[in-house]
Amino acid sequence: MIEHLLSVKESHVPPTGPSRTAAEIASQPASWRKAAETLPQHRAALPVRGERVAVVGCGTSWFIAQACAQLRETGGHGETDAFAASEFPPARSYDRILAITRSGTTTEVLDLLRRVQGTVATGALTADPTTPVMAAADAVAVLDFADEESVVQTRFATTALALLRAHLEAEDALPAGVRTVERAAKDAERAVDEPLAAEITGAEQYTFLGTGWTYGLALEAGLKMREAAGAWTEAYPAMEYRHGPISITAPGRVAWAFGPVPTGLAADVARVGGTLVAESGAADAELDPMADLIRAQRLAVLLAEAQGQNPDRPRNLTRSVVLDHGASEES
Repeated sequence: MIEHLLSVKESHVPPTGPSRTAAEIASQPASWRKAAETLPQHRAALPVRGERVAVVGCGTSWFIAQACAQLRETGGHGETDAFAASEFPPARSYDRILAITRSGTTTEVLDLLRRVQGTVATGALTADPTTPVMAAADAVAVLDFADEESVVQTRFATTALALLRAHLEAEDALPAGVRTVERAAKDAERAVDEPLAAEITGAEQYTFLGTGWTYGLALEAGLKMREAAGAWTEAYPAMEYRHGPISITAPGRVAWAFGPVPTGLAADVARVGGTLVAESGAADAELDPMADLIRAQRLAVLLAEAQGQNPDRPRNLTRSVVLDHGASEES
């Protein structure tokens, strides 16, 4: 049985000033740079080249795990899978399990780490050094500078991915076309300030698309919009969009692509009257996909506030959900 800690009435009241969520979103460029700068002290928790690795998490952390796995394997650093912690296949063999957990208390993550303790190397990325994950994993990278007060994850999730990108960069294992963390941070500075077009802010439905590592970002964008704003969102691999999901696209609805847009997709979206949001033009002018995620995070806050909701404390959610055996699960 799960005991849901529901938001109290005041959680629906918008903050009198800028929300904490908005401030945390805006701080991401600096947080990504700090992750890259502090990489040397976190290496013990990170995969070694050639290891067969499983990256696990729950909610947002699972989607970041998917992006990490795709980047690592595509970059030639080693075979990598990603799982929701509750769905980890116990019969499958790995050299290392890497867990992502902002709170450090996620029930499924802790259960998995404890179950495999002593049989496989384990690492974890967390924001809180006072939580049970410190003892459950062999090595822990503490990104406390990226911790958040808001319920929904924004800064910690992208900072964890920035650390993993910096790790691949340092080992010459970034896939072709993936930018350095410094370049991503510069793009993020633009994404924090760029106005959002009216056809985006006024849409009634959003379908997020990604290819390779950016599919995890598409899933995360959809989750942020649902969590913070209760928006109608879906997410798919970009090439799957025409295999059914395009049926809901229409005037007033958005298809938002992270990373490359498959040939012909723009024409298909236009044909059914939808709005395509995609980075296009000169390669040096396009936003890094992780920076583009910031725009979706900002949109979620904007829509929540437009509905009179508090993005720091979205309805039906808290920072964690307490389970019956006393641990907690992240939002």
